[in-house]
Amino acid sequence: MAALDLFGRRWTLRILWELRDEALGFRPLQQRCDGMSSSVLQQRLAELQETRLVERDLEGGYRLTPLGKDACHELRGLHRWSERWAAELDRTPPDGLKAEP
Repeated sequence: MAALDLFGRRWTLRILWELRDEALGFRPLQQRCDGMSSSVLQQRLAELQETRLVERDLEGGYRLTPLGKDACHELRGLHRWSERWAAELDRTPPDGLKAEP
């Protein structure tokens, strides 16, 4: 439940997603997150550091820890499922109604 609480917080998954391939400084990370407010980004980064998913690198950027990388790896399964779900929703009319021929 603690993981669901953490991942359910606004912007948390986006931050993890943006850090999945490389370390980023505060401003570049903020820009990739569509201009998230600096106070919210600071708060989320503090939470992610406290939970050992994100750490600072020697240059002062933020990067995923091994545990954070594991979390992103596991979340990729959810990402693949969401793509299948979206495709199904595109194929099926709402409310289970059959499309007219």
